[in-house]
Parts: sequence; structure tokens; C-alpha cells
Amino acid sequence: MAEIEWEGTVGDDAAGQRLDQFLAEPLGSRARAARLIGAGLVRLDGRTVQKRRLVNVGEQVVVTAETLGQMPESDPAHPSSADFTVAYEDDALIVVDKPAGVVVHPARGHEGGTLAQALAGRAAGGEDPYRAGIVHRLDRDTSGLLVIAKSDAVHRALKDLLQARLLSREYLTLVDGIPPAHSGTIDAPIGRDRRERLLHSIDTDAPREARTHFELLEPLRHEALLRVSLETGRTHQIRVHMRAIGHPVLGDSAYGGPARFGLERQFLHAARLAFPHPLTGDAIDVSSPLPADLQAALELARAEAA
Repeated sequence: MAEIEWEGTVGDDAAGQRLDQFLAEPLGSRARAARLIGAGLVRLDGRTVQKRRLVNVGEQVVVTAETLGQMPESDPAHPSSADFTVAYEDDALIVVDKPAGVVVHPARGHEGGTLAQALAGRAAGGEDPYRAGIVHRLDRDTSGLLVIAKSDAVHRALKDLLQARLLSREYLTLVDGIPPAHSGTIDAPIGRDRRERLLHSIDTDAPREARTHFELLEPLRHEALLRVSLETGRTHQIRVHMRAIGHPVLGDSAYGGPARFGLERQFLHAARLAFPHPLTGDAIDVSSPLPADLQAALELARAEAA
């Protein structure tokens, strides 16, 4: 299924505008809006239309995210290097431990050096050749575990497990402040922020269901170490939800997390993946320890709290 970059409803103040004019702000420029419309990536009430089409109140606009398929300057067959380690592998799938700084798959602004390209020839499955085998993603500066398929059949099966919430994804995060409850669930729809189009938030015109569960592992002086699990998988979900409850992830400057203890990126690590093997049904349970930079920050936080 194609990824949606932006979606929204035409309001009273925008009625009568050309479609490219209406999309100029959320897409960054009128020229880019016109290009995406011309590429057939914009639908108005489910139909592709021309850029000069005038929009009406209540019409639904959906913009499909660009893939490298719309980027002729890129070479999808050319592998590139990216750091990673293999935490588990068999004939059907690979569980990869991704370091911070590595982008999972090519996108505009990150055409090379991605994990998907580094796995070329080993990973397979899915409709997009630029994301072959990719089942779920991690942000560039989030470290930890992802599962990658080696065939279409396994890719479909893993997607089904994800949809059925049988693929457990657990994260460790150090947040600002200490939540008042030992555990809890954040149930708040997420979409692109109404004002900051590069960010996601619960203040959105295009909300999508999102639920995050957390457990307090270690209260410190002004911080808390949490175990977090995802029930859904929206873009930046943990970062958005922790900000929404007033406990942003440390080091996450985009979402208001202070950079303490020498952190140069968000303290967020995908620490565990557990799921039934899509072919055999055997339990797969893989863990990843905190990388050195996050462990060092945690030790400094512990020392301050002592």
C-alpha cells in the first residue's frame, strides 16, 4: 500500500482555489504541488485531476508520498553501504540491528546509503523495489531492531502479523520528568501537524488511530526510563505521544526533548522484537542492548539521581 504524505479536507477559506495553490503550503511550494499533481500522486475525492482544477468545500485531498520510482536521477539497482548487524537470520527473514544515523529506505533527500540498499540481493517482498523486504521502519536517529523479509510470501505474512498485532515491538526510552503512573496507554490519533508540516502531532487535520503502551522501569531524579510498546505504527509515534503527555524523549529536539547527559540524538532504542515465525510458527524473540551512547547517558542520569 502506498504511503500517504499528506491528506486533508478543503475548508471554507480555501474554496475556489486552484488545486496546486491549495497544496502549496503543505507540500512546500506551488511548483512541487504542480509536479506531484502532474505525476498522478494527488487525488481529489478519489480522482486524479489537473492542477488548475478549483477545489470545493468538503472535498478530500490525498497526496501519495514520492518514492524513488518518481526520482529518475536515482539508481534502484545500485547497492550502497550502510552499517548494521544481523541479530537473527534464516532462509525466510532477517532481523537487523540498525545503528542511529542510518536511514531505512530511500526517500527524497536520502537517495543513498540506506539499509534497504545495503540489503539488496538479500531482502525481497513488497510492491516497492526501493523498499524490498521492509516490513516496518525506524527513524534515522532511532537505533535497534527491524525484521526484513526475503520473499513476497514472507513479506505479506509479516505484514499480516503486524496488522493482527502479533509482532511485538518494544522500545527503551529515557524521558523528561517522571510519569505519575507505573504504566499506562496513550490512545491519541496522530497525523501531520497543522502548523509544522514536517512534524506529526495529535493536533492534526488528518488523524489516524495510534496507541502506545508504557511501563515505568526506573524513576530517576528528573527523568524516567520507560519500556514502550506499540499497538499501532504511526510516523514518530512514540516521540509524538510522549510529548503529548508532557514527557518528551530526551535528546529529541524536534519534539521538545532536552539534550541532557551528552545526548546528540533522541534516547529511543528498539530493544526487542517477538513474533511467531511466518512459515513455521516457532517463537522468534530477539533483543538488542542499549548502544554505547545511550548507555553512557543513562549512567550519567543514574549518577545524578544517586
